[in-house]
Amino acid sequence: MSAGITMSSMSSYAILGCGSVGHAVADDLTDAGEDVVILDRDDNRVEALRDQDLNARQQDITEADVAEVVADREVVLILSGNVDANKAAVEAIRAAGGEQYIVVRANDPVSKDQLVELGADVVINPSEVIADSALRSLEAGELAYKTQQMVEIFRETDGRLAILSHDNPDPDSIAAAVALQAIAADHDLEADILYDGEMGHQENSAFVNTLGIDLSTRESVGGLSEYGAVALVNHADAGAEGDVEDDVDVYVDHDEPAEPVGAEFVDVRLNVSATSTILTKYLQELDLSPTETVATALLYGIRAETVDFKRETTPADLTAAAYLHPFANHDTLEEVESPSMSPETLDVLAEAIQNREVQGSHLLSNAGFITDREALSQAAQQLLNLEGISTTAVFGIADDHILLAARSNDIRLNIGSALDDAFGDVGEAAGHAKQGSAEIPLGLFTGIEISDDNRDTLLQLSEQAVRRKLFDAMGVEEGSNGS
Repeated sequence: MSAGITMSSMSSYAILGCGSVGHAVADDLTDAGEDVVILDRDDNRVEALRDQDLNARQQDITEADVAEVVADREVVLILSGNVDANKAAVEAIRAAGGEQYIVVRANDPVSKDQLVELGADVVINPSEVIADSALRSLEAGELAYKTQQMVEIFRETDGRLAILSHDNPDPDSIAAAVALQAIAADHDLEADILYDGEMGHQENSAFVNTLGIDLSTRESVGGLSEYGAVALVNHADAGAEGDVEDDVDVYVDHDEPAEPVGAEFVDVRLNVSATSTILTKYLQELDLSPTETVATALLYGIRAETVDFKRETTPADLTAAAYLHPFANHDTLEEVESPSMSPETLDVLAEAIQNREVQGSHLLSNAGFITDREALSQAAQQLLNLEGISTTAVFGIADDHILLAARSNDIRLNIGSALDDAFGDVGEAAGHAKQGSAEIPLGLFTGIEISDDNRDTLLQLSEQAVRRKLFDAMGVEEGSNGS
């Protein structure tokens, strides 16, 4: 069937006004075996349509009796180039009590609104349709060009490819790296996935372990100097400005980097919500069917970045997810999304809930003395689900250090940068826009050595210092508690 018209069941149609648009629609519907009648006031045009074996009748669509002529039709397409005639036809059909599904042509935004008010179900503005088609064609052409440009770099690379995610990699960053590794392998280029910082959230560790994804720290491989090319994926959230590497060959992201990237290949797409979506488009463009592991990783990356399509989801994210769905292992996805919670994590979460302090939409909590720093990450993520909370920070004391984990879904805040501003001068901080961590030597805050006699004092002093420095870095004024 031409022109992409697909009907799920047989319907009866009336086409009112048969210029070039109406004629094209009539041909498609008739070729599909649909029951179509064409109404047009021009006798010569009607005769010509009949000569083409089309069911055409002479009828002025501006007259009230047009409603009676189309009364037995389920769908009415009013496609005349005269918008006043189209308005009259819609008005006549609705005034007669007609409940047909009406699709009508407009010629500008004003007439579009007027036709909706008159009772049209769908209003089409040809100029908008042409513009949308042109943009889709442009996007498709750009994707083809970009994909081949990237592949050419892979073909010319002598040595291995280093794929670097951002610090403390999240699912979208890991999934994009896994997909890029698969594309490189398809072009006979071996690649290693590297990261800085820590794996962080238990769900991320479950994701990597369950899918058998091989990641290495950049430190463990001795840096990037031995690689033939370097690719950065989902790296714009890497933290403070200037974090982007100097010597980069490929850069792919769905966010704008803090500073210009001097890579040979740069593909930043702000019209999608996940870098995994961009990599899915590459796979489709290359006609490279994803393996179960790659598809599961990418689908999880999109779902995690859009919070299961509830946050900032674009049509491109949805179509990418739909494409990946049949390739993915959904039992594995369920396993990754519901990792088991250790007894200590449960204890830390309970303590964090009990000790939470809320300033506006920001939550800070003291989890006390801990032995598992991963429990802090779990608690920070769980507390982010509280109503009205956009940023969480949970800290605890382990040995002679204050450990802190933070999460944020506030687009105005880069929590990684905030932690660096707050604690970078007294300890170590790492992260990106949505998550981060910090480790601060306890003595720098309190000047007190840990003993059984001063545990409560240490916690109190630590909480005061962490609260003051973190809230100052985030620009939060203390005093107006939430709950």
